[in-house]
Amino acid sequence: MHFRLTDEQEAFAQSVRRFAREQLLVDAVARAHEARYPWDLARLLAKNNLLGITLREQDGGQGGLLTDAVVAIQEVALVSPKAADVVQAGSFGAIRTFAEYATPEQKGRFLPRLMSGDELLGLGMTESEAGSAVTDLRTTAHADGGDYVLNGSKIFSSHSPDATVFLVYVRYGPGVGGIGSVLVERDTPGLTIGAPHSYMSGEEWAELVFEDCRIPAGNVLLGPGGFKKQISGFNVERIGNAARSIALGRYAFNTAREHAKTREQFGKPLCEFQGLQWKFADMAIKLDSAQLLLHRAATNADDGMPSAYETSVAKAACNVTGFEVASEALQVMGGTGYSTDSLVEYCLRRTRGWMIAGGSVEILKNRIAESVFDRRFDQRA
Repeated sequence: MHFRLTDEQEAFAQSVRRFAREQLLVDAVARAHEARYPWDLARLLAKNNLLGITLREQDGGQGGLLTDAVVAIQEVALVSPKAADVVQAGSFGAIRTFAEYATPEQKGRFLPRLMSGDELLGLGMTESEAGSAVTDLRTTAHADGGDYVLNGSKIFSSHSPDATVFLVYVRYGPGVGGIGSVLVERDTPGLTIGAPHSYMSGEEWAELVFEDCRIPAGNVLLGPGGFKKQISGFNVERIGNAARSIALGRYAFNTAREHAKTREQFGKPLCEFQGLQWKFADMAIKLDSAQLLLHRAATNADDGMPSAYETSVAKAACNVTGFEVASEALQVMGGTGYSTDSLVEYCLRRTRGWMIAGGSVEILKNRIAESVFDRRFDQRA
């Protein structure tokens, strides 16, 4: 078992930390309260080799390990939580699935501009009747000559108000075996992007509606039978989600710790009150425990796809820990933590969303229980 980063990874962490403090700190608070995707920030991160960290070098990425991307996300998030979302979008989730299964032609068309920060890949997966039960999706794709025609809709899609191309889960035929995915560019006739809706975190999403939306056959990423490949790749996204959750919890912890050192009440600093000391001790235990679970999932996956069990454990632990620590940090800081002048309240709102996105905590616990009992539990009636 290895609980420390390699010398190379330590040097990388220091490099990212220095970059973040020099170029991301000054507008970190303002950035966090911007709803839309920060294109200028994406280009800045691309120039500093912080996009495509987990993608192969021949595909235009950095050829790094999942652990390297986790390091980058966490070092960036400890300075600018919003910027960590861009690192995530450029190394995990939809782009990782795309890079894993795309044809050379598809990679040539999309990856250069995705890696430069000039374009953004969104994910269209969730539907009104298919959330956690994603295999109930109804958006269809049927062949018509040399094209495919899409009909259906998606909600809560990642980066939907801003993405230039979408990786969309579709149904070619009945059952799980009939599910795959396609690439739909934003300006494709038949795709309508609805008005933005706001999340509690301040982020926005827009409904994607496909009405006889025609795409070329060359835009098929995975045909029938591709669902299991997509979901195995989705475990990578969960590592990125977990990394941001724990990083924002630690951001809130660090901010509250500095507050407790300097804020005085009843003639002494807050850190001298035992009740608050115990809060910080509990937060430290949770953060360290979740971090180790994340480290296990990432390092064990560096030679292949992550373990469904280990990523489920890591994401559930990091999601809950990030939210609970942010909540306790806000409580320690009182009105200062509750104010939008501090990012602690932002961390609270943001980590709350990750307990839902990318696999809810409850669904993850179902998956963990299946490993515990070595059997599949069907949630359907």
